[in-house]
Amino acid sequence: MEGALGDNIFFLVVEYIAMGCCGMVGGMWAIRKNYDIFAIITTSWLTALGGGIVRDVLLGALPPVGIADRGFVFTGLASGVIVAFAHLEIDEWKWLMLTLDALALGLFAVNGTAKGLDFHMSGMASVFLGMATALGGGLIRDMVLNQVPVIVRDKHWYALPAAVGCVLTVFVVKAQRAGCFDVITEMILDTLIVVLVVAMRLMSVKFDLTLFGAMNRKSPIKISKYRRHNAYSRKISDKAIKNTEKNNQNK
Repeated sequence: MEGALGDNIFFLVVEYIAMGCCGMVGGMWAIRKNYDIFAIITTSWLTALGGGIVRDVLLGALPPVGIADRGFVFTGLASGVIVAFAHLEIDEWKWLMLTLDALALGLFAVNGTAKGLDFHMSGMASVFLGMATALGGGLIRDMVLNQVPVIVRDKHWYALPAAVGCVLTVFVVKAQRAGCFDVITEMILDTLIVVLVVAMRLMSVKFDLTLFGAMNRKSPIKISKYRRHNAYSRKISDKAIKNTEKNNQNK
């Protein structure tokens, strides 16, 4: 993991756990569709590492860690094997899996954004890169399984917490590089950002919080009516001007 969090072995272990959880979530979707063991393991690997692969391809950092880092590859593949044998037990740990999935969302959001800034990308570009890192694995999984992506299907906050985490990471990293605080403080703030992302995701599910949709209106604005009114007003105005000019000439 890039940035301040990457220098701490504790957060590296947490990232591996979150990555494995992402893989198991992906594997569970493949199991629900009655796919074979190869499809389950492949889906787990793509879900766990797909976001990082997208990130590295966009950055030109080749080969991507999703295929080059042995630890990451093993974690992604192992998560598929585990879920293939323990899917009944894992399916009962809904809140634990949701929490770890939210943890992965926050970690990957901070990770992708920080790596974009390390490659001297602008703040806006780094935010989009962080979003791609956080959401890319799930998008690839849903495309492979031929289903509506979870960021569209799940009405609870999913992409929103990731976006908030990416934006805050940009401010924290830029502030640290400007000398506002040291690396230790940056690590603490990055950790708080991850906690915030997890909290937003879990609260949205717990309290059924959703974003508003399109404005609920009963009828469209009658543009033609206003056009006729404006045309009539201009006609009356032109007539009044002509009458005024005519009266002035008669005088």
